[in-house]
Amino acid sequence: MDFSDFSMQIATAIDNFTNYLSFNYAGLFNAISAVILGVEKPLAAVLTGLPAWLIILVVAAIGVSMRHYSLAVFGALGLVFILVLNLWTPAMLTLSLVLTSALFSLSIGIPLGMLVAESSRMNTLFDPVLDFMQTMPPFVLLVPAVFFFGVGTVPGVVATIFFGMPLPIRLTAHGLRMVDPEAVEAGEAFGAGRLTILFLIKLPLAFKSITAGVNQCIMMSLSMVIIASMIGAGGLGDEIIRAISRLQVGRGVETGLSVVVLAILIDRFTRRFSQRLDPTA
Repeated sequence: MDFSDFSMQIATAIDNFTNYLSFNYAGLFNAISAVILGVEKPLAAVLTGLPAWLIILVVAAIGVSMRHYSLAVFGALGLVFILVLNLWTPAMLTLSLVLTSALFSLSIGIPLGMLVAESSRMNTLFDPVLDFMQTMPPFVLLVPAVFFFGVGTVPGVVATIFFGMPLPIRLTAHGLRMVDPEAVEAGEAFGAGRLTILFLIKLPLAFKSITAGVNQCIMMSLSMVIIASMIGAGGLGDEIIRAISRLQVGRGVETGLSVVVLAILIDRFTRRFSQRLDPTA
């Protein structure tokens, strides 16, 4: 049986729908682009404009202030390694994209996770949506992002937001559901309302799960930002694509190691920050 006509009808319907959205909601997409660029551009300007030695000293000082001297040394040496490889500017551009994407993902994801945890209807609604978002191949996310936003920084950030958002939603909801019922009952016994219990009891007790979502969201954003370089997002991904196209194995390995260093630094520093801010510690 030939299903080519049926497949073509589905593809045509999707094309018509996306064309309808693009034509009728162009103002909304322009507003989203303006908001994203309003965050990413100043952040990129700061990270690329500041002297490299100053950023290295700040990272080392943060590690020392947290009394993790090995982290301070590794952070400084890792950034010096990137600087020596002449990849400082691409690395800072990548960092600005990661931070921008993670900021939007967490700003949307954590409140949605709270709603999912507090409402069974919201949980029923979002569960298949989150399954869809987490199983969607990252390259596929680039297609609608390019269609609605063109090429460049904005579609890369948009695709990264959708790629990184499911984890903070699910881990926030999971942490809130796992709160000891006795703690909630104690709050109710003292006359605390639902919002009071949520913000003063559940959220502090779910802090570790929420910060795990924050950490994983940032790490997923880093991996997606590298892929998003295929649509002009920029950063270290551009260097990797250029090395592949020119068969420059050495340069590709250097850039890959720079991504690894950046990922380790982000992971370690976010973990240490979460440990210091944990209200239950």
